[in-house]
Amino acid sequence: MTAEFALSAFGDEIADDLSDQLALLRKLEIGYLELRGVWGKNVLALDEDEAQRVAHSCREAGIRVSAIGSPVGKSALTDSIDNELDNLLRIFRIADTVGTRIVRVFSFYPPDTTTNTNYDSYVGASAERLAALAKLAESEGFTLLLENEKEIVGDTIARCQALLKAVDSPSLRFAWDPANFVQVDEANATTRGWPLLGGYVAHVHVKDAVLDSGDVRAAGEGDGEVGLLLARLRDVGYQGMLALEPHLAIAGHSSGFSGVEGMTYAAETLRKLMADVGCKESLPEW
Repeated sequence: MTAEFALSAFGDEIADDLSDQLALLRKLEIGYLELRGVWGKNVLALDEDEAQRVAHSCREAGIRVSAIGSPVGKSALTDSIDNELDNLLRIFRIADTVGTRIVRVFSFYPPDTTTNTNYDSYVGASAERLAALAKLAESEGFTLLLENEKEIVGDTIARCQALLKAVDSPSLRFAWDPANFVQVDEANATTRGWPLLGGYVAHVHVKDAVLDSGDVRAAGEGDGEVGLLLARLRDVGYQGMLALEPHLAIAGHSSGFSGVEGMTYAAETLRKLMADVGCKESLPEW
């Protein structure tokens, strides 16, 4: 199967206002919106009327929602899982309204985040909670994407693999973030990580970072081996999203910002790298 990549972008990296987000996506010929925040609100805080407004505006613009960038799993392992299950159900209702069956999640904060040297001891507890989320997703007809993230149990290649293997559910797949691996000192992450995680990858968040400082860069300008990741995806016939999350102006822990200029540069840089690697982009039919 010939690989075909579609571009998406985190709208709140562009602007707070949805109309500004969609206008730039149209200008950049990006046909998908990764919905994490809009109008200054996290997606989890949207009410039904607001979710309907998102759905209507996207239809008018000819842009589809690729996935929900939910905050589920960015909570303490010691918190009640019932609260996260309730949050996930709320996200599913929003996802239904905006027309996607894909939801990003995380693997929970351990009690001590000052160092990740003891995170292995929390893999079992994290996997148990992720399994509960995946069971709910399966019953509701959704797919969850586990994103690697610093200060979360699933931060390194080995722990991400351990979590996915332990849960062992088709309703829990992997969202590969090259920059986040770099920021936990994973050198040569694609070279080392693809044999362990490649079979789980269903989504990619596109940003890069530099090993010696952790500073975020556009795709191919850091140490995340983004070009090699694209080549590996190409070789297995990947049919999925490359979701731009550049963090070029602000690289916060829960979100980031790039602005119009930063998102434009990130899209141009990614497309150049895709062309260099020989990746076919599926452009929107407007």
